[in-house]
Amino acid sequence: MSAHEPEDVRVVHLEGARFREYRERLVRDYAADKVRSGVWPEDEAEDRAARELDGLLPDGPLTRDHYLYSVRDESDQTEVGYLWISPRDSGAVRALWIYDIVVHEEYRRRGYAERMLHFAEDRARELGAGRVELHVFGHNKAARALYEKVGYTPTDIIMAKPVDD
Repeated sequence: MSAHEPEDVRVVHLEGARFREYRERLVRDYAADKVRSGVWPEDEAEDRAARELDGLLPDGPLTRDHYLYSVRDESDQTEVGYLWISPRDSGAVRALWIYDIVVHEEYRRRGYAERMLHFAEDRARELGAGRVELHVFGHNKAARALYEKVGYTPTDIIMAKPVDD
């Protein structure tokens, strides 16, 4: 553990009202990322994000093989973020997919994201996965730097260039 990592972090299942709040935030943020990336038009983005999310989690936090967590700092009893993971077979190897990892703005750069990534690695081992995978938007340079710092490497890169008339 580095000198900056928080020591008393607890990961608890996300349920009920906390899940509903999380879902609202996720739909809004995912839609905004898709718009910023130029993939979805703004007027359709939130509806598309909600449909995609509901397709992945038809039973909400009770969806089989999906694990949604609230991440808490027990030293001051605060929620610092969320983690959503699920095992999947990606072809070459069984992997644990990180669907969402969020540290609330006011808790960023304190080591929580690294703790969450280590937790995901531990869960991957428990679930028989050989690696952890995730997607990161190209414009999210801070997240990309963190993932590279802890050992993630690109496996597939999609690039785009706007063409003006």
